[in-house]
Amino acid sequence: MKKSILVDAAHSEETRVLVLSENIIEELDFESTTKAQHKGNIYLAKVSRVEPSLRAAFVDYGNDRHGFLPFSEIHPDYFQIPVSDKERLIESTLNKSNMKQEIGIDLNTKKKLKSSKSENDEEEISFNEQLNLKQASIRRSKLYSKYKIQEVIKRRQILLIQVTKEERGNKGAALTTFLSLAGRYCVLMPNSANSGGISKKIPFKTRKKMRDIINAINIPVEMSMILRTAGSLKTKTEIKRDYDNLIKLWNEIKNKTMKSIAPILVHQENHIIKRVIRDYFSNELSEIVIEGDEAFKLGKSFMKTLMPSKVKLIKKFKESLPIFNFYDVEKQINHIFQPEVQLKSGGSIVISPTEALVSIDVNSGRSTTERDIEPTAVKTNLEAAKEIARQLKLRDLGGLIVIDFIDMNIRKNNYLVENVLKNSVKFDRAKIQIGRISSFGLLEMSRQRMKPSLLELNFKVCNVCEGTGLVRSIESQSLQLIRNLDLILKSPQRKEIKLELNSELSEYLLNNKYHFFANSNSFDNHLLTIKVGKNINENKFSITVNNLEEEKTEEKKVEANLFHEKKEKTNKRSYTKKKITKNKDNGDKEKTLKRKTKEDSNKIKQTERNKSSSKSKKQEYQKTNSVKAKVKKKPSQKPKKEKSNATNSSLEVKKGWWKK
Repeated sequence: MKKSILVDAAHSEETRVLVLSENIIEELDFESTTKAQHKGNIYLAKVSRVEPSLRAAFVDYGNDRHGFLPFSEIHPDYFQIPVSDKERLIESTLNKSNMKQEIGIDLNTKKKLKSSKSENDEEEISFNEQLNLKQASIRRSKLYSKYKIQEVIKRRQILLIQVTKEERGNKGAALTTFLSLAGRYCVLMPNSANSGGISKKIPFKTRKKMRDIINAINIPVEMSMILRTAGSLKTKTEIKRDYDNLIKLWNEIKNKTMKSIAPILVHQENHIIKRVIRDYFSNELSEIVIEGDEAFKLGKSFMKTLMPSKVKLIKKFKESLPIFNFYDVEKQINHIFQPEVQLKSGGSIVISPTEALVSIDVNSGRSTTERDIEPTAVKTNLEAAKEIARQLKLRDLGGLIVIDFIDMNIRKNNYLVENVLKNSVKFDRAKIQIGRISSFGLLEMSRQRMKPSLLELNFKVCNVCEGTGLVRSIESQSLQLIRNLDLILKSPQRKEIKLELNSELSEYLLNNKYHFFANSNSFDNHLLTIKVGKNINENKFSITVNNLEEEKTEEKKVEANLFHEKKEKTNKRSYTKKKITKNKDNGDKEKTLKRKTKEDSNKIKQTERNKSSSKSKKQEYQKTNSVKAKVKKKPSQKPKKEKSNATNSSLEVKKGWWKK
């Protein structure tokens, strides 16, 4: 079966890579400069907050949002405890893992003696064999469970962490201190002792040979190595070369961490082209075609270091058409972004990701070739099971997945569909758990999220519907607007209402709800202004309300404040003038004293004049009061006004008082 890898790196903003098998897409990967991926990166980070309730710590590793580090993912070397306790903790974990390995070997020897087992059963033995990781043994350790995170880990403590899960929605990235460096044939775990092993997907017959190769390599006690599926048929020299490259990389990371200050990026995961060559390369691969000069150079140089004998497979694309159009693959990529997938029999699959899970609905559609309902249901379900496994891998959908198959009456057919789904999922690199079809026709499964899905990388939330996919009708929207206005208009205070809406909604209101706006009783005390904007979205309108009386009082306050500020400025100016005069010479002081004496004499004269005028006014005021006492008060007479009104009335009476 001919396979080929196509790389579209013509544009620097985005790189697309796919694996073709007989002109059908098997694997698809995107990398964009706008949405950088952090999974696999190693950072020197700092603990920002310890949460005892969550039994975890939040770590600042240089990104906007802090990462989440569970207590079970913290290495004992970072515990702030006595050295003797730390050594005892590590020894206990090592002893437990050794005991479990011995138990596993005994079980395998017993199973080997049974000759009635078939090859499929032997495959199951290799799948069930668990080589213990250090972090799993530490979780079960009694000594580890005795400690509390707030006692062991402190704020501002520096850690060397690795990102295991990308940020998603409101959730921060998941972190671990148990590092792993992936190579072509093996994975190096530099700070996890006695947790190495062999990939579960390697056949049972070759496992013993691979174990001997691992034992022949001198791995340090504090490190461990896992053999990948790609290294199952490789020689000792090839695996040793890959291991040496990883050891060299680990030494570089250690040297960089000693010189750097947290938070900082220490090691970045490989470029997408390097990652694809490392993960998807196989003996069946016939060519790797790359479009783009820089990408071609990068791929060729990486292949020389990884597998020098296979450099000839890398070719540069030289045609005038784009690479994906030349191989007639662009249409298949466009179909991946659509929710509905058509089947050959006439049925269809509808994939709809939600916040909690991914729901997949299987429809029979035009599939009417069979005579009865049961055969048509079985045929479409079997075809859908194969296509679902392919679509999950291409779209990289993770988390909980619920599949609604067409109902089948015979239980045997349910088992058939389950087995087809399990067999078609075997080639997926992600960890998958599959349940059984329930009485409601639903199958539950979970898939490991390897990277952000294609929808998250290539799409954003709609501004109009805000991600719901639905827009409110004009009739319902107009009623909502009128209800809000009616509530505002019932308030006793006088208000200014500004209404902003789009042209369609305004046209509907004027044609169908004119009686509400024409009613003068509701708008007696209020001012309403309607503004029609072209830039306002179809699903939105805005109402802004201002109290008119409060605005007037605010204006008065502002005027009063300005008046006081002017007075203060004048006082400051006079004060500054006085300061300047003090600093002048003695001759200037004498002049100023003469001027002051003249000014003081003038002020004294003015005060005397004011006193005389005030005395005369008092005498006149007393005379007018005596006249008022003689005049009888009328019943309709208004109460006394201010002093200014009293003086005016007294002057009027004064003109003809002698006649009376």
